[in-house]
Amino acid sequence: MWWSYEDVREQKERLRREIAKRKKRGEKFEVLAAPAGQKKLCATFWGQAWCRNLESYQQYESRLPRGRSYLRQGNVYNLEIEAGRLAAVVAGSELYDTSIHIQPLPKKQWRKIVEQGSGQVGSMLDLLAGKLGDGLMKLLTDPADGLFPKPKEIRFDCSCPDFADMCKHVSAVLYGVGVLLDTKPELLFTLRGVDQAELLSNASSAAITDLTTNTGDLAGADLSAIFGIDLAVEPPVTEEAKKPAKKKRTSRKSAAA
Repeated sequence: MWWSYEDVREQKERLRREIAKRKKRGEKFEVLAAPAGQKKLCATFWGQAWCRNLESYQQYESRLPRGRSYLRQGNVYNLEIEAGRLAAVVAGSELYDTSIHIQPLPKKQWRKIVEQGSGQVGSMLDLLAGKLGDGLMKLLTDPADGLFPKPKEIRFDCSCPDFADMCKHVSAVLYGVGVLLDTKPELLFTLRGVDQAELLSNASSAAITDLTTNTGDLAGADLSAIFGIDLAVEPPVTEEAKKPAKKKRTSRKSAAA
């Protein structure tokens, strides 16, 4: 089929109107921002590890490049990650609803990761920032027994007319996960249905206190919400508070009364 520049402009305008209409109805439409051009798609350990695992799926290697281009062009909206499921809207010739179902990590496999990784995680900040030893990195990214899903554990569903198992819209969403993990790595553990805190079972209590500092790669993040624990910090004592309270003078008139 021959496509002219006019056709492309008309398609983009039609999509723009449809998005505007949905927003007016109160629907959320948030684009997943990804770097354009030749820059690396992901910048962190977890994002890059996700994409490397994705690109190891040889049966889908011909479908992945188009999806990566779709993502870079800003065509992925409303990407959500929850236990066992990814969902997003992808703009193609129309707006397509895409969902991807991923089986939970088998309990036996997760227990093996926890046991073999015992004592290798310094703190939750180190874990989520990807500051891990080579042994633990190899354990978590192992293609057979690691944390990332295998092709047989994934099921795709897209409203587009493409009959391929992995369409370019699904591919764009899968790459979008890597981009999202750059800023929210804890979502990988959510997706696989495991608790990342179990990797800290043998960590020292001093390491846990690292979570309350304002330094590191996750500075400014809502750590209580991320890790599901109460990290309340006592308010700082001001110079004013250190001063002893002044005694209230009793006027002579009152004392004589």
